[in-house]
Amino acid sequence: MSFINDIKMKAKEDIKTIVLPEADDERVVIGGVKAIGEGYAKIVFVGKEEKIKNIAKEHDLDVSRAIIIDPENSGKTEQYAQSLYELRKEKGMTEEQAHELVLDPVYYGMMMVKAGEADGLVSGASHSTADTLRPALQILKTAPDTKLVSAFFIMVVPDKAYGTEGVLLFGDCALNEDPNALSLSEIAKCSSESFRAFVGAEPKVAMLSYSTYGSAKSASVEKVREATQIVKEKYPEIKIDGELQLDAAIIESVANKKAPGSEIAGKANVLIFPDLNAGNIGYKLVQRFAHAEAYGPICQGIAKPVNDLSRGCSAEDVAGVIAFTAVQAQMQK
Repeated sequence: MSFINDIKMKAKEDIKTIVLPEADDERVVIGGVKAIGEGYAKIVFVGKEEKIKNIAKEHDLDVSRAIIIDPENSGKTEQYAQSLYELRKEKGMTEEQAHELVLDPVYYGMMMVKAGEADGLVSGASHSTADTLRPALQILKTAPDTKLVSAFFIMVVPDKAYGTEGVLLFGDCALNEDPNALSLSEIAKCSSESFRAFVGAEPKVAMLSYSTYGSAKSASVEKVREATQIVKEKYPEIKIDGELQLDAAIIESVANKKAPGSEIAGKANVLIFPDLNAGNIGYKLVQRFAHAEAYGPICQGIAKPVNDLSRGCSAEDVAGVIAFTAVQAQMQK
């Protein structure tokens, strides 16, 4: 069974309701119907009912099992507008602005999640990352004991010698451009939790650098070293080591030479990159050259599950991210 099928099976264990606020996009409608058909999520399409049904008819899809909501005709719109105003009035939002925003499907969907009428939201097929995450942070805010929203990719490589049977987590490859040591430690902590939740194995975290154990000295190396120490002090239960070069992190023979005695080096399955340049380049190199499956970016650190699609996504990508979002919803305490 493939990794994504494992995620879908997990989602089926406790079926969650996921909001899709871009229901005027055929990829989103196809992906949502696929999730319903495979039985791993309940779906709410937010948008114009006529448009959604026209897309369904064009692609011979059955949307009868989905909930379709048009904010302009919903009995919840006024309630959500008032709730949004109360949430944001200290930031200068007026009641008129709140009402206008709630008519936006993304904001309406976020209010559904806030009210507990849905468990998570997937957007981004036709919105920028900022237009997806801004309302998420305004309405849902960050998770308790979390100061930073970050993102990760699950990478599944053909060579099962790497990571956990070929499965690794790469973070952060999508959101934080140049995290400081404290932010990097937060990314490591959240990524460790996400790996355990999605993969079901013990996370072994490597803090990556171009240096191993002081083989080079620079501000960027010191940042990684400091972040590693913060994690060790704040979260002693996490197995982590750094700074480590990539080969020392994942190849045992190299680790024995560069980082002898490390319980992580050579065995890492969670790779934390020092900045967004390294992370984004790194995951794309592995995806293309190693022919890896890349699932993400998956967001972490938001109080309720919200995930951002690529604007170049396929309907299959939408369906996969719905499954990840549903599993994240199961993790909510």
